[in-house]
Parts: sequence; structure tokens; C-alpha cells
Amino acid sequence: MKTDLSPTGRALRVLGLLQAQPGLTACELAAQLGVTERAARRYVAMLREAEIPVESTRGPYGGYRVGRGIRLPPLVFSAAEALGLVMAVLDGSHAAADADDPVGAALGKLIRALPENVGQQAATMRRFASAAPDRGAVRPGTRTTSALVAAVAAQRRASIVYRSESGNQWAEDVDPWAVVVRHGRWYLLCHSHRAGAVRAYRIDRIQSVAHGDERFGAPGDVDYVDLLEQHLAVGWEYETRVVFDAPRDDVARCVRPSMGRLEGIGDGRRCVLTGTTSNPAMYAGEWLAPIPIPFHVEGGPELRDAVAAVAARLAGALGNRHRR
Repeated sequence: MKTDLSPTGRALRVLGLLQAQPGLTACELAAQLGVTERAARRYVAMLREAEIPVESTRGPYGGYRVGRGIRLPPLVFSAAEALGLVMAVLDGSHAAADADDPVGAALGKLIRALPENVGQQAATMRRFASAAPDRGAVRPGTRTTSALVAAVAAQRRASIVYRSESGNQWAEDVDPWAVVVRHGRWYLLCHSHRAGAVRAYRIDRIQSVAHGDERFGAPGDVDYVDLLEQHLAVGWEYETRVVFDAPRDDVARCVRPSMGRLEGIGDGRRCVLTGTTSNPAMYAGEWLAPIPIPFHVEGGPELRDAVAAVAARLAGALGNRHRR
């Protein structure tokens, strides 16, 4: 669909498209702008006349790219965009109001760069709006996260050192497919060469990252968020198997994906949850105990012991009521 932008506006739109998607052809630019290929090439020429280094490459893998050394035009935010950005930052980082926090310092610089009428509203929101921290959220180190994102973008194998929740530590080579943020926690979804299978690792538990020289091809057309959900309970030290006396759909509302795979059994009146965990005590006390549906722990032995410990603690709490 053709836009209502001026020629200069369309040229800036071309610049934005090339920065976000290097290698676009004139045909692809024309399709995204809703103009002819000839017009798209004219907007590229306008950028070059403005001394913006737009490079072109011929051939089946050719296209336009923005060269290095470019100075970006100033960002222009509407009031709604600026306030939405401040709200998103506050929602994601409760320390964003702290000028000494890296996120807070960056947000302050952004607000000071905004036009006065927009910046004043954003500054007021930042000053008087507070965000309670998500106790389940864990923010990993920026250096580790940045190294993994770079490996994902380059599709380059990486060597990591990982420490599980139970304290076990190991080194392995992985093909990093995606970095996924889920409920305030950051995960690396990858192919583990140690396990020979897909694994999901908490990034805050990755102790180190080293880039390798070998490249790989990540699977295409994959919903990485859905794939993460499937693998959160895979590959940990202790096996788990829990049978519920209720249909699968009823139990699914109470079970988080990281607990394992939930399947119906028999005539559908019962279901079984199978998976793995690195922390049987947490699995028993924080995940299983609150579920208001009768269940039976069939395995493994570590989970059975952890459930027995929770049951003994609760039974002891009732017995203490009659003591003086």
C-alpha cells in the first residue's frame, strides 16, 4: 500500500529499512514502501546525495546495505511513544528510577534528549510511577547476554560453563538458536553437543561464554517461545513422574510447562506428568504442594523423598498445635 510520506520521508524510511534488514533489494524496498522499483532506487540515490554511505552488491545474494561511519538522524518520539517507552522500562526494571542504575541512567539520557513538552511528561511519569520488583525475575549479566546474542546472530558455536540450581557445574559446546525472555527470566535455547539434543538454559546460571569458529544453521520457521516451553523440564539430573486423579485439561491449568510433559492416560480420567528437575525440594514444595488436585508421585526417588519431607513438615505443624 502506498504511503503518504514526502520523498524525503520515504528516503528516511528506506534508511530505517536498510538498517533493520541489510541486503534488501530495490524490489523488496519497493514492496515495503508501496512504490515502484524506480522510485525505490531514487530514494537510495537521495540518501547517497546526503552523504549517507549506501552500498550495493550485485548477484543472487546482493542488495543494499548502509556502510559504516554513518551518523544517524535525531530520533523523534511522539508523546505516546515516549510515555509507552518509559512505562515498558519501568515495568521491566524496577530500578529504572534510580539514576545510578545502568538502565536508569540510560532512561534519564533519553528523557533529556526529548523535546521539552514530551520529555516533561516522561520525566513526571518516571518520578511518580513506581514498579514493584517481580520476585521471580532474574536479570543475567549484560556481558554474558551480549555474548550469547552475538553468537545467535552470527550462528556461531559457543562454549559455555553452566551451573545448575543444585550446584552441579559442567562445560559444553552449544549451537545457540535464540535468547528468549519468559516471565522475567532469560533463557538460552540451543542444541547441546554434550547431550545431543535441544536444551534450555537459564542465562543467569551460565558462568562463561567463549565464541568458537564453527558455524551452524539454526532451524527455520520455528516458534522459539513454544520450543522453549517444551524443553524447560528436559535434561536435568533427577527424573520426575507424577500421576494426577483428574483429566489432563483440568490439571493443565495448575501445571507450569517447566514441570514436564503432561499426557492423559487410560480413559482420560487421569493424567501423568513426566520431566526432570535439578531441585526436587523446590519441585515438591513450591510447584506440587499448591496444586489442589490429588496426585501420586511414582518417580523418581529424589522427588518422592522431597514430597515426604514436605508432608512431614506439614504434619508436624498440625501436631505442634497441642503442645505446651
